[in-house]
Amino acid sequence: MEDVAIEQRLEAYRPELTGYCYRMLGSAFEAEDAVQDTLVRAWRGFDRFEGRAALRSWLYRIATNVCLTMLDSAQRRVRPMDLGPAGSGRATDPGEPRPDEIWVGPVPDSRLLPEGADPAAVVAERESVRLAFIAALQHLPPRQRAVLILREVLAWSAQEVAELLDTSVASVTSALQRARATIAAADTTSDPRTPLDDEQKALLARYVSAFEAYDLTALTALLHDDATLSMPPLPLWFRGTADITAWMAGTGSGCRGSRLVPVTANGMPAFGQYRRSTGGTGHDPWALIVLEISAGRITAVTNFLDTARLFPLFGLPPHLGQDVGQADQPQQPGQLRAGATDDELAAVPPGGQA
Repeated sequence: MEDVAIEQRLEAYRPELTGYCYRMLGSAFEAEDAVQDTLVRAWRGFDRFEGRAALRSWLYRIATNVCLTMLDSAQRRVRPMDLGPAGSGRATDPGEPRPDEIWVGPVPDSRLLPEGADPAAVVAERESVRLAFIAALQHLPPRQRAVLILREVLAWSAQEVAELLDTSVASVTSALQRARATIAAADTTSDPRTPLDDEQKALLARYVSAFEAYDLTALTALLHDDATLSMPPLPLWFRGTADITAWMAGTGSGCRGSRLVPVTANGMPAFGQYRRSTGGTGHDPWALIVLEISAGRITAVTNFLDTARLFPLFGLPPHLGQDVGQADQPQQPGQLRAGATDDELAAVPPGGQA
């Protein structure tokens, strides 16, 4: 019974540790591995803990060491925009897929917050897991990254961070200043997803309607003039409505006839995209689309193509049936319109967990 009680105490910290490790590592899958390693180490060493420090601080110390060790041998994770200039929308070759290990990946909101979390905490969490911010963090050396997250995101004091990292307050302050300068130079502009107001609901409903109809004129009208479109693990990416539209009308036109299922990722609206099955029997997974939005316009569209791992992670079905009402089809295609509730836009199935 004592082991069960210890496990329950440790398990309560899983969501926030997952958020911390995700920011450090840039991958939901690596974050889950790091948290599992952290909790196993804590469980095995609990008899030596003896309450000499706060349990939360002790767990973060373990998690930080786990992440720093993982980062010792890891390549810095990037977005396609970090690898080279934007491509032409009339390109016919998107390039060879790069290894999964180099990409910043998405994470379901539900993995980062416990049930019944305070609404203010939800907004703050979403603000600090935006894809652009996570990508910017990856430019920092690992210890600077830890300092910035602990000080700026989790609001630890300089003394607490110094104790966790076995260093001085002066060293923490210096690392934080350098980290702030790097982050300030990065483009992290986007609005975290808050409870949807009518304007936001209308924007998403228009996006779904335009995409499912493959109305590129209507779709382009929702994009910022300088919007980007990327498709990891493919290195090709585009900037600007002209090139995005040209790609979607040309090589990308295979997405015509797709259906979208709403989820949330990194504090932003996201959709599981299903393309028509080759045999004509429904729709199969194609991409997890994550939208970044600022001032009522879409500033970035990231199409993550690793559906074999991402769709189960986000609780998305493996297939959409052709006929309305089939068991594997969670909702009627095209049903997501201006009248959709916040919960409908938030996740399908509820919780968005595998």
